[in-house]
Formats: sequence, C-alpha cells, structure tokens
Amino acid sequence: VQLVESGGGLVQPGGSLRLSCVASGFDSDYYAIGWFRQAPGKEREGVSCISPGDGLIHYGNSVKGRFTISRGNNKNTVYLEMNSLKPDDTAVYYCTATRLGNSCEYEYDYCGQGTQVTVSS
Repeated sequence: VQLVESGGGLVQPGGSLRLSCVASGFDSDYYAIGWFRQAPGKEREGVSCISPGDGLIHYGNSVKGRFTISRGNNKNTVYLEMNSLKPDDTAVYYCTATRLGNSCEYEYDYCGQGTQVTVSS
C-alpha cells in the first residue's frame, strides 16, 4: 500500500496551495481517501475525506468553506485545494485511506509519509 503526497510548501497568509495524493496497492473502490494534519504539539486531526461511489465528503470544522477535496479522473488520485490559508493551517498533511464502514473523518487504515505546509509571512 502506498499513499504519496505532494504539493506542500511555504505560502503567505491568505494564499492557496493544492495537495495531491496518489494511492496504490489497494482497491480504492472500498476505501475513502482523505487528509489528516498534525501541527507541532497538537493531536492529529481529520481535515477532509471523500468516499468512493457516492462521493460523500466530510470537512473538519476549521477548514469548511476554505478547503475543497476532489477526485481526479484517475480514481486513485485525490486533491485538496486549500484557499484563504491561515498560520493555524501550518502542519504536516497526511494522505489517508479508510475502509468503508469506518469513519474517515476520525480514523484511517493507511497513511502516507506526509507533506509540510507552512503558512507564514
């Protein structure tokens, strides 16, 4: 199983970034793909996730209205468009996969290595 993230970096407050995740090694028809993040000294928190099939989407309260998750034409690719970024969004962002039947906004079965997002002027 592999979940490979890309697209992190340094951005000024109010700016935008798009993260990408490419999943392989498992049948994505049975897994929700999403993102968790972890800031220094804080617990890992669910950011967003999207289910296969019906495309049901969840967002964490802190990112609603600013972040958008989507699937690429290749169903194994998921994007996270992040707008109006704030310093509080600074964290390592992890791509995750959660088997259907579990709650993708709170748990995951597989996790990538993470990509750093830093929001600072």
